[in-house]
Amino acid sequence: MYYHDKRLQYPVRVEKPDPIFARQLQQAIGGVEGEIRVCLQYFFQAWGARGPDTKYRDVLLNTATEEIGHIEMLATAVALNLENAPATLQETTAQANPIVGAVMSGGERPRHVVEGMLHRHILSTGMAAFPANCDGVPFDCSHVYASGNLVGDMFANVAAEATGRTLAVRLFNAAHDTGMQEMLRFLIARDTMHQQQWLAVIEDLGGLRESLPVPNSFDQSKEAQEFSYMFMGTERSGTPVTPGRYSEGPSIDGRGQFHFKAFEPLGEEPVLGPARPDSGAQKEQMTEPPVTNSKV
Repeated sequence: MYYHDKRLQYPVRVEKPDPIFARQLQQAIGGVEGEIRVCLQYFFQAWGARGPDTKYRDVLLNTATEEIGHIEMLATAVALNLENAPATLQETTAQANPIVGAVMSGGERPRHVVEGMLHRHILSTGMAAFPANCDGVPFDCSHVYASGNLVGDMFANVAAEATGRTLAVRLFNAAHDTGMQEMLRFLIARDTMHQQQWLAVIEDLGGLRESLPVPNSFDQSKEAQEFSYMFMGTERSGTPVTPGRYSEGPSIDGRGQFHFKAFEPLGEEPVLGPARPDSGAQKEQMTEPPVTNSKV
């Protein structure tokens, strides 16, 4: 059960509407780094959470619900930035039109504002936001990760918040409106907290030493342990990778030692059988390869 409050989570104000910035804000709504992604990710992680301690499910539900508020803020910001936007290319050519002047932020914007706008803002939404990225590609949930493994999901959440915060910082740097900068300061701060809280959940579950490798429920004696902590050098010259924490010293989980190895393939060159007669391939592909004698 969910409840709503008509008030925005944080103030959203736009002094100088900018339809091109509205397009950029769409990435924060429906882009792979955006708020719809993390909102759904946290909800599905929570709805599928298993285990005796329900506090992590509660944390996920609280944060997922917070993210709904972020989507609402950004959708409001898109709509406010589209107010008085030109609906036709002809409007942008009317140099004396005060509306165009406002949209162009005092005449500083390029002349053809409509070309920089998302045309779906004009044609499909009536100057409002929609669940798509800055190119108008609808959000398709392909980057919503909910594996059922709590620690694995927390790592995915940290990555999601890190890329989301990077996007918010870029939007802040692109923003010329004070109100938009203030909104983004808030969203950037919340991304900071969310990175920290997901890392704190991992720490609460025993930290990296106890949590790794994910899943920690698999008996490591069953894996090919000679490869478990080996940095695989794939340069054909065999040149060692520049030494670093990733290639020498104790592993992060404390169960092994990192080491470098110039790796030689252990398998054979794959040989596939001929194409099937009903495959639509060329007839030359349907013949068996010649048999060659090989010496051991």
